[in-house]
Amino acid sequence: MLLIVAASNGQNLALAGELSRIASELGIEHELLDIVDLGWPLYAPGVEAPADFAEVDARFHRARGFVVCAPEYNGSIPPTLTSLIAWLSVAGEDFRAVFNGKPAGIATYSGGGGQKVLVAMRLQLAHLGCNVVGRELLTNKARPLAEDSARAVLEQVARGM
Repeated sequence: MLLIVAASNGQNLALAGELSRIASELGIEHELLDIVDLGWPLYAPGVEAPADFAEVDARFHRARGFVVCAPEYNGSIPPTLTSLIAWLSVAGEDFRAVFNGKPAGIATYSGGGGQKVLVAMRLQLAHLGCNVVGRELLTNKARPLAEDSARAVLEQVARGM
């Protein structure tokens, strides 16, 4: 199962929705997760794990690959994504199994350049053990999603699963 993760509830959630539609057309089993909709508190030492942590952790463990859609925040990854990764690494039982060896695609809809968040996600996901595919999806108001590129990224991630 491919897990498509939206790290904002704006244009990147819409982008994740488009990728979900294309994954369905390609016959790729997948789920879409809007991490903003989780309503989780930002991770901090001593803060209790969210009540639905185990269910979300299980979804990440079940996933055989990921596509992460995130906006650029101050030249980097948005706090929602950083916090989710922190929760998974601290509150879960086997953090390495969540990411290690799994293929990952990266995508952004960004009001700014967007290239910096793609670099930051590539570094973060590779650090966590993912095999980040070379092709990435950079979209914005002037540059809509190219469906052929989206198909190529989804197919490459699916081949690695």
